[in-house]
Amino acid sequence: MDKQKQKIILGIDPGIADTGFGIVVNQNNNLTCITYGSIKTLSKTDLADRLEIINLELTKLIKKYKPNLIAVEELFFCKNVKTALVVGQARGVIMLTAKQNKIPIIEFTPLQVKQAVSTYGRAKKEQIKKMVKLLLNLEELPKSDDAADALAISICASNSRMYF
Repeated sequence: MDKQKQKIILGIDPGIADTGFGIVVNQNNNLTCITYGSIKTLSKTDLADRLEIINLELTKLIKKYKPNLIAVEELFFCKNVKTALVVGQARGVIMLTAKQNKIPIIEFTPLQVKQAVSTYGRAKKEQIKKMVKLLLNLEELPKSDDAADALAISICASNSRMYF
């Protein structure tokens, strides 16, 4: 691939139990999925250890795939304050890890991501999965909602003229 026109984007759907990630390459406005999945932590594990796992696993992904940009979903309104605080801590670790690796960060709201992928800001999870499959020419729907969301975040970032 021509490195000059190629941009590698790491999309992240933050969570404490399951942080989704999706890595896509944008080469001349053609998107290709490199990999996707999730970083899982166990609820029995101390919070600080869970945050460290996210940091270490994200660092491994960065070192292996060398993204030019990290796109993160912004925290949406959450009825459960405790959950929102913990997810906010995971987001902080994600953003710090990106900063430590000198990778630019861009943030999107869930509404922006849904509009970028499906043109409908209130699209359901299954609609997002189907559009991610279509846009990235995947053989099957991503099984994990978090990984599908992370790929959608990557797609949204690839459409952003701010960095490309």
